[in-house]
Amino acid sequence: MKAAIALIEQVIEEHKTVFQRLKTLEKVADDAEALKGFEEAQELFMPGWFDQKKKLERLGEMVNMVDEGLQAHFDREETALLAAFKEQGDRELADSFQSLLLEHKDLRNRLAHTKDHVSQLTGGKLSRHHWQATAHDMRAHISHTRKLLGAHAEIEQELLRSLRHKLLEQKKK
Repeated sequence: MKAAIALIEQVIEEHKTVFQRLKTLEKVADDAEALKGFEEAQELFMPGWFDQKKKLERLGEMVNMVDEGLQAHFDREETALLAAFKEQGDRELADSFQSLLLEHKDLRNRLAHTKDHVSQLTGGKLSRHHWQATAHDMRAHISHTRKLLGAHAEIEQELLRSLRHKLLEQKKK
């Protein structure tokens, strides 16, 4: 029971870190005319700037960092946390959590699609018009992905709190 509570606390903290990284990533793509910068750089790149390739490479690094963090987070949820829900929670909680985990596939696909966008933009094979359209598509895609991840995590947080509450109540008995 203690291990399950500790795992829940760890995942709740990871959600905070993931949200911060996603907010940072979204800032990169949150301007209609330019992809805005991360906290450490006001503007990462702007379509038409001379050094856009370096800035896109930095964006690619951030996308990879977010992706790696989410993959590890999702893996932990799909293994240890799912086991905790099955062992410590009631059937309704476990089934709800397992259903929520099905969204991970779509979220993984969305991150892969973002990586494809970055690859296309850095590949140097797109016409200027197509490059700008792809940059704007990527911005919208990142923004929507962040919203989906936020909604996903909110539901997950509710389930985690419910399981934690149940475990703490059992611990008191």
